[in-house]
Amino acid sequence: MKKSILFLFVLVYFMPKQVSGQNEGTVAAIGGLLAIGAGIAAVDQMKEQAELTATQWVLTNHPTLTSFSLKTLDFDGKKVKDMSSTSVISFKIQEFTAGDKPELDGRKQVLFGFTSRGWISEYGIDFEKVKWYLIDDAEWLNMMLAYVKVASNETNNTTIMSTLKEGKVVNRGVKVKSKLIIPFFKLEGDMYVVTDYSSDMKLLYNERSLGIFLKETNDLVQIGRGDIIKIHDFFFDED
Repeated sequence: MKKSILFLFVLVYFMPKQVSGQNEGTVAAIGGLLAIGAGIAAVDQMKEQAELTATQWVLTNHPTLTSFSLKTLDFDGKKVKDMSSTSVISFKIQEFTAGDKPELDGRKQVLFGFTSRGWISEYGIDFEKVKWYLIDDAEWLNMMLAYVKVASNETNNTTIMSTLKEGKVVNRGVKVKSKLIIPFFKLEGDMYVVTDYSSDMKLLYNERSLGIFLKETNDLVQIGRGDIIKIHDFFFDED
């Protein structure tokens, strides 16, 4: 990335001055590419910083995890302005047996980093404004069970659990393959249905996201439908 940006600077500098009129559009286009490159580099830097801090949190708070992989789930394709409004950073964690060329075949977990206002500034990420929460597949299913119950008319736990394991949560409900098995309520954008999930959080349903109200900080954060699908796929669809 740095070499590409340097090349563009050199190209602009040595561009013939007598065709400056024709080159104005080219220069503007190159300027745009430089801005895009800088934005991508900034997001990459934030991703590295977030992964390092998440790894440090795991090492400090879960010392029994001695062989594991940790990667972000939700930075790919993001822009800086998107990241500043992000409510949750999520990381996928999977254990493995140490050895030569090991395979990721152990227990899977997801680490949430719930963010507060101002967590990203011109100085980078302020991790004092991030609250960490680690879950496994059983806890994720329990969260989705509570979410589906508050978002639909379905109340049978067994039915919901079996549907969740076979399918995935989409905008309109829970689908198995292409069939909508559990439809969600149709709500306006400013309507919410709430369930008291645990001592740590309440779960909220509105039309396009999973809302999580953190009791300790009184922050309301949202996990978009795309990230819900990524987490569900990580736990249940990946080999």
